[in-house]
Amino acid sequence: MEKELLKGGGFLIKESKPESVFIPEDITEEQKMMAEMVGEFLEKEIWPNLDAIDKQSSDHQLTIQLLNKAGELGLLGTAIPEEYGGLGEDFNTNTILAMAMGPSHSFGVSFAAHTGIGTLPILYYGTEEQKKKYLPKLVTGEWKSAYCLTEPTSGSDALSAKTTATLSDDGNYYILNGQKMWITNGGFADILITFAQVDGDKFTCFIIPTDSEGFTKGEEENKLGIKGSSTRALFLDNVKVPKENILGEIGKGHYVAFNILNIGRFKLGAMTTGGAKRFISIAVQYANERKQFGKTIASFGAIKHKLAEMAVKTFVSEAAILRTSGLIDDMVKKLMSEGMAYSDALIKAAEEYAIESSIMKVFGSEMLDFVVDEVVQVFGGYGYSEEYPAARAYRDSRINRIFEGTNEINRLLIVDMLVKRSMKGRIDLMGPAMGVQKELMSIPSFGEEPEGTLAKELKAINNAKKAILMIAGSAVQKFMQKLADEQEIIMNITDMLIEVFVSESAILRTQKLALQNVESAAPFVEMTRIYVSDALERINNYGKHAISAFAEGDELKMLLLGLKRFTKFDPVNTIKLRRSIADKLIEANEYCF
Repeated sequence: MEKELLKGGGFLIKESKPESVFIPEDITEEQKMMAEMVGEFLEKEIWPNLDAIDKQSSDHQLTIQLLNKAGELGLLGTAIPEEYGGLGEDFNTNTILAMAMGPSHSFGVSFAAHTGIGTLPILYYGTEEQKKKYLPKLVTGEWKSAYCLTEPTSGSDALSAKTTATLSDDGNYYILNGQKMWITNGGFADILITFAQVDGDKFTCFIIPTDSEGFTKGEEENKLGIKGSSTRALFLDNVKVPKENILGEIGKGHYVAFNILNIGRFKLGAMTTGGAKRFISIAVQYANERKQFGKTIASFGAIKHKLAEMAVKTFVSEAAILRTSGLIDDMVKKLMSEGMAYSDALIKAAEEYAIESSIMKVFGSEMLDFVVDEVVQVFGGYGYSEEYPAARAYRDSRINRIFEGTNEINRLLIVDMLVKRSMKGRIDLMGPAMGVQKELMSIPSFGEEPEGTLAKELKAINNAKKAILMIAGSAVQKFMQKLADEQEIIMNITDMLIEVFVSESAILRTQKLALQNVESAAPFVEMTRIYVSDALERINNYGKHAISAFAEGDELKMLLLGLKRFTKFDPVNTIKLRRSIADKLIEANEYCF
């Protein structure tokens, strides 16, 4: 029987079956071997050279050499079809490899910029001639790529770019003038995926060779973290670009920019998850070695709490990342089975799950920031020393909340996309929202408690979805078209959505594992119970803030009662559960979930 695909954003109104989600235990032997290859590459080539990478001169020769080695291993072309020199791996495999590459610090930024936003636009939107010309050399590393969207006056508001492109008198070239800012790989890239306004108002994407006359580079930026990655301003002064270097269609550059950002956001979530696993292992190993008051600090409850909380958040992030990856992978394969070209299927799937990708970008980046901050704390004074690994992890993590659209912009986008999809009939939010209104007016049902692994937690999260529909529906009715101006309310609703999606993902992962082996699922049950219990408290808090911002009188009382009803959950002994999780980490001396 064909698997029913959940629509993007559909998690809010539909229940998913555990059998439908992709989990770590589904990873194949081949995928494990490829991830191990990435791990060996990091262990041999990256981790011993972290200081050298960060301190390299402005020509970035070490990073270039390492990218070339990655190319020799095939790591620059895992997502590229074999006919263009790549390995042609599916989306799930590329997600697993992105997680494996996560703890690679500055090199990972250079790698991701090249293989993701620097290469995929050509795969997705290039003509056959463009693909044949550029992709084979990008796959080997002979050419390096950069993605040039941000300008001095246009960051999150990318479409307000001022760079211009004017057709030459002979009609053979476009002449580009403008400036790009914060360009990763800008110091050594051979080609640029660049956006400009044709005739001043048609946002368009171009492929620009960096040996073009009139192209110049600014100095390397002196950054807070990711110091080993190249970040420069780039200047275009009457740069002549052949018209066959237009990528996509004139005036349709926003399709290229935004769909590539969707994938970039998702991949960032995957890399932050992989990074968190390694940094937790580093913290556990230090806690097992460091002694105070005659005992290892790992034996203290305060440290156990930190170790467990880091692990719980990382476990939840991985569950949500792989669930999203599975959705995208399933859609790509379904569309291709129906005759759609590979690149078109990837574009459509990326757009379909843009909401989930933004969720993972926000959650993953904030999860990793939490983890590395706690790693510094576990190390104590040594955590503040550049002689130990915690300091670099702390500095390098911070950029992720800004990359690929700030977390604030992504929070606003998540609700905006949901509302627009509802208005266009792509997803039915109105029916379920009306159902919640009717339920609020009815007497609560006190039927039998559900049975089975995490059944109570799943019921609680499904009730939390009703709280979101109730609050979002009321806010839309209150503000109508002006809801976009109420950014604080939108962000509260988004945070409720994020908690619901990642909590449900953790539940589904654990339930699927329990169906295979109940005993091996025990620690996952503990972590999920911890997360869901705390998440429901946060959901209730976000809801109160949102409701209090727009409701008053009887409406306020009614909505608060509804929120209390839909977020009710019996207390859980999270201290005991966290100690159990910490003990497993301490015994394994690494992240072991």
